[in-house]
Amino acid sequence: MSTPSLDEQLAHWRSWLGRTEQRHDLVGAAPLAALAATLDRDESEPLPGQDAPPLAHWLYFLPLARQSEIGPDGHARRGGFLPPVPLPRRMWAGGRLEFHHPLRVGDEITRLSRIKSIDAKAGRSGTLVFVTVRHEVSNAQGLALSEEHDIVYRDAPQPGAVAPTPQPAPDDASFSREIVPDPVLLFRYSALTFNGHRIHYDRSYVTEVEGYPGLIVHGPLIATLLADLLRRERPQATLRRFAFTAVRPIFDIHRFTVCGRAEGAHDLRLWARDHEGFLAMRAEARVD
Repeated sequence: MSTPSLDEQLAHWRSWLGRTEQRHDLVGAAPLAALAATLDRDESEPLPGQDAPPLAHWLYFLPLARQSEIGPDGHARRGGFLPPVPLPRRMWAGGRLEFHHPLRVGDEITRLSRIKSIDAKAGRSGTLVFVTVRHEVSNAQGLALSEEHDIVYRDAPQPGAVAPTPQPAPDDASFSREIVPDPVLLFRYSALTFNGHRIHYDRSYVTEVEGYPGLIVHGPLIATLLADLLRRERPQATLRRFAFTAVRPIFDIHRFTVCGRAEGAHDLRLWARDHEGFLAMRAEARVD
């Protein structure tokens, strides 16, 4: 029996387009306090009615796959809500968010998710499959935030494959913060988000199976650190839009830096720079 072509597989995966999933949760104080501690913020315990920080919704609606349903990479086995793309590497590639009003401690919240797009291409590094999921998170006041979440699936690296040329990070930051991505930081964020992906905590797996030099810092953690940097620089500002793109992985074996620069009264550029000065993530923010 012949192996289906990429076009045939893509046609099958696209039968997942428009699929929806609805989940419910409660904005609890404990995850917010744990996130603040993980980000090294000196904050008191969140009180009922207090605003949750931007991107804190990632602490809720957590994937709760049974242990028997976990695949070899620590993720839930393929299929279900997301298409069953068999490629071995799955990563959070970026996202675009709009914040309409804050979530607050004690809110009952609902997330409606819909698969918006599925695309694939064959590149120099192998097959790439891109899935975009749109999330809408609501509370009693209505739609609180909307998010488009980009997921990329890719082949394992081929022997002798040439790594992409890294991009130099901007050198015009007006504020920045150095981050030490030790295994404890990565473990705490994995625990907060109930993320079983082994690339973030299993050093033998990530180096021997996936071929990376160290534990990989979560893309959402880097994005959260960028948003946190903005909060430190402009504590009174209200974040309205935030978009980020992962460019290059960061590993726990070196420090990295989150950076930012204002582009007028309401717009800011943010980015993460690795220890070699290369761009790891870029982001744009708009505030009031």
